[in-house]
Amino acid sequence: MSQTDKTAKKSKGFTEAEQAAMKERAKELKAEARAGKDKAAGERDLQATIAKMPEPERTMAARLHELVTTHAPILMPKTWYGMPAYAKDGKIVCFFQSAHKFESRYASFGFNDSAQLDDGTMWPTAFALKALDAAAEDRIIALLKKAVGSSAG
Repeated sequence: MSQTDKTAKKSKGFTEAEQAAMKERAKELKAEARAGKDKAAGERDLQATIAKMPEPERTMAARLHELVTTHAPILMPKTWYGMPAYAKDGKIVCFFQSAHKFESRYASFGFNDSAQLDDGTMWPTAFALKALDAAAEDRIIALLKKAVGSSAG
């Protein structure tokens, strides 16, 4: 058996959740092409996505949305791979990832490379979320401000 055959037998490709996320992303790209930089359309899509989430993720995602829109209002709400996300100049800065969608043991809040979080030669870009308490919210607010290069908010 060739190495290619062995690799093909080991890998089953993308999971159903990953395939669904890619289909969601394709739909999002088509919708973005039609709507352009319509913040209201992005807000509607994001709110619809949050509304479909099971608890406790729905509450976490809604609270994260409040934090982002209050402390980083420059970011445009949208969906990204079927999850809530926020962009600046068309580039995703931060996003919420549902544990339920990907059958993970925790949700996460992450930042892409367009976020200005640089801190030396190594820094975290994603954070596991089991719940949002005051300390977690304070840390998220500080990260949001740093990510968009703002000290106000």
